[in-house]
Amino acid sequence: MKLSRADVLLMAFCTGLIVANIYYCQPLIILIAREFHISESVAGRATYLTQAGYAIGLLLLVPLGDMFERKKQILVITGLAILSLLLAGFSHSFGVLQVACVLIGASSIVPQLILPMAANLSSDENRGHTIGIIMSGLLIGILGSRSVSGTIGYLWGWRSMFLIAAGICLLLVLLMAKRFPASLPGFKGNYRQLMGSMFGYIKTQPVLRETSLINFLAFATLSAFWTTMVLYLASPPFNFQSLQIGLFGIAGAAGALAAPLVGKLSDARDPRRNLLIGLVLQLISIIAFYFTQSHLFLFVAGIILLDIGQQAIHVTNQTRIYALIPEARNRLNTVFMSVSFVGASVGSAAGLWLWDLGHWPMFCLGSGLVISTNILIYYFYKQRQQPELA
Repeated sequence: MKLSRADVLLMAFCTGLIVANIYYCQPLIILIAREFHISESVAGRATYLTQAGYAIGLLLLVPLGDMFERKKQILVITGLAILSLLLAGFSHSFGVLQVACVLIGASSIVPQLILPMAANLSSDENRGHTIGIIMSGLLIGILGSRSVSGTIGYLWGWRSMFLIAAGICLLLVLLMAKRFPASLPGFKGNYRQLMGSMFGYIKTQPVLRETSLINFLAFATLSAFWTTMVLYLASPPFNFQSLQIGLFGIAGAAGALAAPLVGKLSDARDPRRNLLIGLVLQLISIIAFYFTQSHLFLFVAGIILLDIGQQAIHVTNQTRIYALIPEARNRLNTVFMSVSFVGASVGSAAGLWLWDLGHWPMFCLGSGLVISTNILIYYFYKQRQQPELA
């Protein structure tokens, strides 16, 4: 079966709404801190615990997509997401909320099952474009979730967001059960052999190592920003509430519109050129953040550039790994995305640490150092590899 445009749009829709579960907590940090009488930095643990849970789910659950029928796996894991969101919504202590956040992250890996399914059902010449469209849905979900969460948290409290998200996931289960195609696996061994082969690819595939390392640092930068910006905008001279902070996610969503274009460019002869463009855009965004002070137009411009840069890096890298070994796309994606979201978790924690160390200027300096390191890694691998055929 080949994917129609309607199928691709449906997958993008489901991907965006499910991945949003990971990011709802970010604009709610201040509200969570007030209810549980803890500092905002401590409440910020919810952000990187959710991302750490996502990395765990990627490592342990996504490889099964090469072993079991993907549609059934998608429905079961989304069901687990519903239970995890309900646990968060009804949590009676911050300790329970932290456990719920880990489970929410681990059960929100469905987009990383949808993407290999779409890649398998796409033609070689359209694969990058298809991935780009689905990635648009994913990034809109990530960035739109912050606006939605900030608004709902302001109007009805932070618990309402998790309960509403559980209801959304219930509707998605019904929709995916009816519309998603079956996707049969190609791996015939057991789980131990499955995991062993995955780690074997790390040793034998230099492109996988490069893309994973670059994505680790790119995700760390992005995640550090979206965690730290909540504290920045809640402080003088802005003193914004969660509703106002969440609205800045709309600016980031503009970057999602670049994904299909990046996907088409990744189908071109040498997709690595997109990586340098993305890294340079991220560096420019950090410079804009550093000089923001009270000038919000610089801040908004920085958000747009940061997320366009992230799209250029991520879509290009994901297209490159899907071109390596078609029958092992879930396992390759597991390595790639697990490393990426470990980077996101580390970035959130590092962002909070930099904030405590020197507030916004220190975050900007630290992020600039990370991006500069990523550019050096890009040139290191460029010297070792020939241009790729996507």
